[in-house]
Amino acid sequence: MANGLDDVVAADTVLSDVDGAGGHLTIRGHSLMELAGRWRFSQVVRLLFDGFFDDLPSDAELERAIGKARVDVFERLRPMLGQLAPLDIYSGMRAGMAMLPDGETLADALRLVAAPAVLTPALLRLGRAEEPIAPDDKADHAGDMLRMLNGSVLSPALAKALDAYLVTVCDHGLNASTFATRVVASTLAGLTSSVLAGLGALKGPLHGGAPGPVIEMLDAIEASDDATAWLRNEIARGRRIMGFGHRIYRVRDPRADVLKAVVRGLSARNETGSRLAFAERVEQVALEVLRIAKPHRSIQTNVEFYTALLLEAAGFPKEVFSNVFAAGRVAGWIAHAREQQATGRLIRPQSHYVGPVPDLVA
Repeated sequence: MANGLDDVVAADTVLSDVDGAGGHLTIRGHSLMELAGRWRFSQVVRLLFDGFFDDLPSDAELERAIGKARVDVFERLRPMLGQLAPLDIYSGMRAGMAMLPDGETLADALRLVAAPAVLTPALLRLGRAEEPIAPDDKADHAGDMLRMLNGSVLSPALAKALDAYLVTVCDHGLNASTFATRVVASTLAGLTSSVLAGLGALKGPLHGGAPGPVIEMLDAIEASDDATAWLRNEIARGRRIMGFGHRIYRVRDPRADVLKAVVRGLSARNETGSRLAFAERVEQVALEVLRIAKPHRSIQTNVEFYTALLLEAAGFPKEVFSNVFAAGRVAGWIAHAREQQATGRLIRPQSHYVGPVPDLVA
């Protein structure tokens, strides 16, 4: 038995490969460095879906289809938004997505891709006593998400940065949420049921909830004016340093470098600046403090550190960082669900019983 299923191979997949020792991420034959910032999110959705849907259109047609799906989701769920608004925004998004049809068609899949991008800004605006903004079916996906949040796209650079983020987090091997998705898909449940399993797993702070605490950490360090002392104190108390360390990577998370470059590009355009410079100083101090405190472990910067900076720059409050993560990862969940149904079987592992044994009466 492997506690946590470490090193257990549970599926063959053509979708992504995580090289934890080398620090590489491959998505359907393409390196992350090749995709992020170069391929649009809609193109990567098509890459992930290829072979799993018979009626998959061209890149340009798929972009338009995702736009129409955003409009469809908004029109279907708008009457229920007021009932979802009192929930925390992640739960509201999840509840809204549960109301979508539980089918297997490309239209069902694209509604699920569209839903986080529609529901997150709508629920944020309702929480600020503002009217939700309807989607624009002709806009690109990331840009429309920002427009629905702010009333306008603040800049093309921010839209491009958010698009690069969605590509960066679209898939990442058999992580907790993807495995949960595949388990449900293996029962031949619909795509919505499968994605809801992924959403449930992603809500946990050990999986999708860490980027928000990175902002809290940076704010606390800035207030203390002594990064070294603050970080040492956290380690002495047995607390995790947010944005560092990963279950699989034993070297630097390649997604961290991709997102750091994206944030640096925003800084060069004067859309963020001092925050990045401060975060880079904290990163270097943290790596040194961790090296000294835990010399037998390789704890490097992970995707969450620069995710926090990018999403903060894009105008998202930290309580919806996991929602935006889901907006990218949902494409991978859907592809894995379809792959599991096409090539796998019902997932049914065994357990090792260690409880009391009853007396058997002859």
